[in-house]
Amino acid sequence: MEIKSRVPGKIVRFEKQVGDQVAVRDVLIVMEAMKMKQLVPSPVAGVVKEYKVQPGDRVSAGQIVAIVE
Repeated sequence: MEIKSRVPGKIVRFEKQVGDQVAVRDVLIVMEAMKMKQLVPSPVAGVVKEYKVQPGDRVSAGQIVAIVE
């Protein structure tokens, strides 16, 4: 499943690494948006397959940031 950013912002860090098991609502990415920390949770249980961004990247709303299968 493609995980998308809900808001524009800057990627701060990854909470899970590629290959990690995740449960529903586990936080994958911490972003900074509107001068606040925004958490990007996984909507599904599975394994983190890939990140489409890197810490420091700026992303737009709706941009794919991760893949969980």
